[in-house]
Amino acid sequence: MGAGGERLSGDDIIEVQDLEHAFNGFQAVRGISFTVRRGEIFSFLGPNGAGKSTTINILTTLLPLQQGTVRVAGHDVAREPGRVREAIGIVFQDDVLDRDLTVWETMEFHGRLYSIPRDERKARIDEMLAVVELDAKRNERTKNLSGGMKRRLQIARGLLTQPEVLFLDEPTQGLDTQTRMRMWDYIRGVNAAGTTVFLTTHYMEEADMLSDRISIIDHGRIIVSGTPEELKNRLGEDVVYLETGDDAKVRDALQGIDEIRSITESLRGLSITISADGSHCLPRIVERVHDAGIAITSVNLKKPTMDDVFVHYTGRELRDTGA
Repeated sequence: MGAGGERLSGDDIIEVQDLEHAFNGFQAVRGISFTVRRGEIFSFLGPNGAGKSTTINILTTLLPLQQGTVRVAGHDVAREPGRVREAIGIVFQDDVLDRDLTVWETMEFHGRLYSIPRDERKARIDEMLAVVELDAKRNERTKNLSGGMKRRLQIARGLLTQPEVLFLDEPTQGLDTQTRMRMWDYIRGVNAAGTTVFLTTHYMEEADMLSDRISIIDHGRIIVSGTPEELKNRLGEDVVYLETGDDAKVRDALQGIDEIRSITESLRGLSITISADGSHCLPRIVERVHDAGIAITSVNLKKPTMDDVFVHYTGRELRDTGA
C-alpha cells in the first residue's frame, strides 16, 4: 500500500515501499511508502532536513538503496540502476550548465553521452529547442543566458532522451513571477506530451497549480498525501489568522467552539481552521478573545491554501524552514 492507501499497480510508474536511509546513525528517511502514477504531475514537499532530498537522490540512483524497495519505470533501483537512468531525466536545482558551451553544444554533448544516433539527435535537439523557445539562442554561450533561459535549457536537455519520468528539483527558484508562470506552461506541456513529472518546490502556489497529487514529508515520514483539493478540503471551509497579545490564552479561550477543527501557531500568529462558513463563526471567535481580555492585533479570514495545509500538518511555514 502507498502512503495515501493506494495499491501498487501497473499504472504506478514509481513505487516506493518501506524506504529507510541513515547517515552516520541519523535516520533521514523512516520507512516511507508512496506511489507516483504514470502520466501525472506529482509534487514532493518538505522542509530542509525532512528527508525529501535523500528520497529523490535514491530514486534517481544518486544514493545507494539501504532499506526498502524502490522501482522506477518498472526497474529496481538497486538491481537495475542503469535501466533507471535510461528512463529518467533530471533538472537540478543548481545551475549545472557548462558556461562556455553554446546552447546547441550543450544539447549535442548530452545527446552523445546517451549515444543517440546522429540524425535522430539533430532532430530531437531542433525539436526541444523549439519547444522551450531557445532556437534563436542556439549559438549563444550559456553564461550569457538569463535565469529563465537557463532553466528552459536544462528542461530541454532533460527531455532530450525522451524520459518516462522527469525529475524537476525547484525548477522555478529565483525566477521572477512572469517567468515562473511561463515555466509552469512548459511543465504542463511536457506532461501533456506523456512525460510523468516528479516535482519538488517550496512555492505552495506552484504545487497547488501544477500538481495532480502531493505528498508532504517531515522528519523522515510522509505525513499526508492527496490532491490539492483533497488536502485543502480536509482543513475545512475557511481559515482564520489571528495575531494576539497572548496566543496560549487564546487557545484556552476558544475551547468549546464546535466549528473549530484545529489551532496551529505560525509566524503569522494563530491559524484556526473552521469546518463551517468562517464569516458566521468569526464574530464568536473575536468575542471570546475580547472577553478573555486579550488584545487582537489583526484578523484575516480566507479560504484554505496549500500554505495553510503545510502549516496545519507540520506546525510551520515551508519558507520559515529555510527551504
